Amino acid sequence: MDTAVTDTMPSVLHELTVADAGSGPVVLLLHGGAGPMSVAGFAEILVASGRRVMTPVHPGFSGTPFRAGTTDVPGLAGIYAAVLAELDLTGVIVVGSSLGGWIAAELALLAPERIGALVLIDAIGIDVPGHPVANVFDLTPDEITDLAFHDPDRFRVDPATLPPEAQAAMAADGAALAAYTAGSPTDPTLAGRLGGITVPTLVLWGASDGIVGPGYGRAYAAAIPGARFELVPEAGHQPQLEAPEPTLRAIAGLVAG
Repeated sequence: MDTAVTDTMPSVLHELTVADAGSGPVVLLLHGGAGPMSVAGFAEILVASGRRVMTPVHPGFSGTPFRAGTTDVPGLAGIYAAVLAELDLTGVIVVGSSLGGWIAAELALLAPERIGALVLIDAIGIDVPGHPVANVFDLTPDEITDLAFHDPDRFRVDPATLPPEAQAAMAADGAALAAYTAGSPTDPTLAGRLGGITVPTLVLWGASDGIVGPGYGRAYAAAIPGARFELVPEAGHQPQLEAPEPTLRAIAGLVAG
């Protein structure tokens, strides 16, 4: 369900579209450039596992309005830090996929007192020599699918066959991704700042990710003190879609630890 907006709700939430479901330990689930539908199914799995799951739509994605003054990834992290503060949430498990992983890393640096654990799923954002991030803006939808999935034919879609509203949402997602990253999937300062992350961290990576390979993920984990790196077999850039149960088990293992 979507969080209802009332006159008593904090101001930041008034400006966001947030699905909020379930009860138990709080998970903040941050989607990547593929948009909110790329984590919607996994949100349901997390809810069924006994967690309250908050899944925001980053402003600008899926046709939602941009937030005035928020123009980059640290700005998005600032929004979610404000949400956690307004709701007075602590011990939150922050799970971010791809772009959402980048946002999650920035959030862990910005508001560590609110976060109990951090899960970065095929996150982008750092520069790693010899391990470039594929520039999706130069690729066709079929080329992106081939790189993004272990079994691409399961997920191949011809955008021209989608309903107009779905096509519009996809176009909005691409425009929002370009706007927040300024066309670049990395921030040259991020790798050097990851050493400031103090919360337990799992870097989870699809073994078949062709958007950004496991070597990149290992470098991400190495930059975060105490972080654990784990591969998900038979999964690409979005293990929460291709291999949701192994992804859930890995997250549960971090939280239990």
